[in-house]
Amino acid sequence: MARIQSAVKNIRKNRRRREINRARRSRLRSQIRKLRELVASKDAQAARTELSATLSLLDRSQTKGVIHRNTAARHKSRLTRLVASLAGGR
Repeated sequence: MARIQSAVKNIRKNRRRREINRARRSRLRSQIRKLRELVASKDAQAARTELSATLSLLDRSQTKGVIHRNTAARHKSRLTRLVASLAGGR
């Protein structure tokens, strides 16, 4: 266990940040799963609505440092293509 006061504080801070990041990552994954389920059920209108919410959450997660910007871009691209293919009937 750390003895130096700043190290003890950093440990406390890191624990707090870890919990916050875990919650944000969990929320993001749930949102992505929800969107994929809507696409699987072929509900184009609901999928388009959820897509905007998902993209917003991806951007926020990237800004907060929960995920890397390239990861966010990759998810956004794939999900957008998925919803577009549903609407296009491919």
